[in-house]
Amino acid sequence: MRIIFMGTPDFAVASLDALVQAGFEIVAVVTAPDKPAGRGQKLSESAVKKYATDHDLPVLQPVRLKDQTFLDQLRSYKADLQVVVAFRMLPVAVWDMPAKGTINLHASLLPAYRGAAPINWAVINGEKQTGVSTFFLQHEIDTGNLIFSESIPIGDNDTAGEVHDKLMVTGAKLLVKTVRAIEEGNYTETPQDEISGSTITHAPKIFKEDCLINWSCPVHQVYNHIRGLSPYPAAYTIFKDKTFKIFSADLSAEKPEKQPSEFLSDGKTFLKFACQDGWISVKDVQLEGKKRMSVEEFLRGFRISE
Repeated sequence: MRIIFMGTPDFAVASLDALVQAGFEIVAVVTAPDKPAGRGQKLSESAVKKYATDHDLPVLQPVRLKDQTFLDQLRSYKADLQVVVAFRMLPVAVWDMPAKGTINLHASLLPAYRGAAPINWAVINGEKQTGVSTFFLQHEIDTGNLIFSESIPIGDNDTAGEVHDKLMVTGAKLLVKTVRAIEEGNYTETPQDEISGSTITHAPKIFKEDCLINWSCPVHQVYNHIRGLSPYPAAYTIFKDKTFKIFSADLSAEKPEKQPSEFLSDGKTFLKFACQDGWISVKDVQLEGKKRMSVEEFLRGFRISE
C-alpha cells in the first residue's frame, strides 16, 4: 500500500518510525508549518518534519487543508491509505480521498475521552486505565468505526507525561497491527455505540482556566489535577501575587488546621498547601519569571513567611 502519514508532535514520530521500520511505503508526510519559537523567534520544525527530513520522506506543510494546491499535491501521491496521529481535524476532501480511507490513532479507549486532551483528562479524573484506539475517520471528530484498541493501567502516581510516553509506544505497535490488517483485508469495523459497557465522554482542549488549582476540593482530586497537567501545561496557584506552577507533589490525608489554600513551610525543605481534607506538599515548582526547580531550591532563594 501507498501510505500518507499525517502528524506533528513527538507522539506521532513513534508511530511514523514504527511504520517505516515495519517496511510500509510512506509516500509523503503531512505536518504543521514551521513556527517561530524561543526568544529569537527562529522558525522551528515539527518533530515529525525533522524525522521525515532525516529519512528522505517528502513533506507537505499546508496552512489551509482545503487549499486546492494542497489537495492536488495530496492526490498526486495516489495513496491507498492515510494515517493520522496527533494532527488537525481534516476536511472531508482530505480524509475521503484514499481508496482504503483514512485511519486515526487516538490516545484513549474510545468512545471514552473523545477530543483534544484525552491523556490529561483521564489522569485528572482519576481513571485507573486508559489506552489507544484505531478507527476510520468520519464526519464528527473521534466517532468513526473502531478497528483495534489496547488498554494500559494508570498508576496512582503517574503523571500525564508518563502516561503519554507509555501510550506513545503502545500506540505505535497498535498502528502497525492496524495497517497490516487493512493491507491484508483481515479486520472488522465496530461502530462505537456497539462497544459493550462503554460510555461516551469528552476530553476538550485544556485552557489556562482549567489549570488553576481549587484548594477547596478533596486532596485526592487536587493531587490528580496536578499530575494530570504535568509536565504541560502544568497546574498552578497564585502565590505571593505570582503564578506558581506545580509539576509534582505528595499528598497527605492528615486533616489540616488551616483553611484551603493556606500554607505551611519551614523555609528550607517543605512547602505544603491545605485542601479540604488534607495537605499537598509541593516537590517540583516554577514561580513566574523563574526557572523550574525543586522546592528546596525554591526555598533557598525565596524568603517565605506564612
